[in-house]
Amino acid sequence: MALTTDLGRIGIWSSALRSDDAEKSAEVRETAAELDELGYGTIWLGGNARVDEAARLLAATKRVGVGTSILSIWQHKAADVAAQYAALAPADRERFVLGLGVSHGHMVDGYQKPYSAMKEYLEALDAAPVPLPAGRRMLAALGPKMVRLARDRAAGALPYLVTAEHTARAREALGDGVLLAPELKVVLDDDLTRARETARGYLAYYLPMPNYTNNLLRLGFTEEDFEGNGSDRLLDAVFALGDAAAIRARVDEFLTAGADHLAVQVVRSDMTSLPRPEWRALAEALPLGR
Repeated sequence: MALTTDLGRIGIWSSALRSDDAEKSAEVRETAAELDELGYGTIWLGGNARVDEAARLLAATKRVGVGTSILSIWQHKAADVAAQYAALAPADRERFVLGLGVSHGHMVDGYQKPYSAMKEYLEALDAAPVPLPAGRRMLAALGPKMVRLARDRAAGALPYLVTAEHTARAREALGDGVLLAPELKVVLDDDLTRARETARGYLAYYLPMPNYTNNLLRLGFTEEDFEGNGSDRLLDAVFALGDAAAIRARVDEFLTAGADHLAVQVVRSDMTSLPRPEWRALAEALPLGR
């Protein structure tokens, strides 16, 4: 099922663009408008983002797509999500992408059979009074079964914390005409030692999560690569580290491996503030053409 919007080649992934605080929300709206003007294709709201949070950015922008990456199927009922989608203005629906995921066992009470749960969730979206169509949804697919489900029941896959090799494998599994939009973490810092320190500090949050580590093990990494918050080999595979030229080279690697779109996440020591200088620098360095 083709996605009925154009993601562009490069998007921005950020949890800092979510806020229910009135003062920060004004800054978020201003920043979203700037990302739109800079030419990014899609803004991805990181974490367990809600449809109403996406709606705020849609209202603040004119062209850019806005997606959730990802909305947890355990914490948001399908009927409610479909109703929130139906409540969007028709023009906003055309720029909205629902990214769905199964989250992680330690974060959800009663977590079981995530693949079956995702299938049932998609069926509920299809059966809603105003269906949320397959062409407006993507799945945070890592393993082969979920990748195939993204191919068959959605517009494509939104894998998180993956490598260029995973991108190539997912491209082969998805086939042509199905969107593949991996996330890529970026540390824009020409001091490689410092960049790796920043990357390890951030990766520490994800390494206790079996969904991610099992996927990395399938890709040939070992338990030793997870020690000390990540070996150099692991960091170099799941991050883009260095100056703008080095970041561009890693982005090109993922695109060459088969990504249709890349959701770039700027990582720095302070992840609560908006990295607007980095987003401006990357807009000049990366292939933003739609």
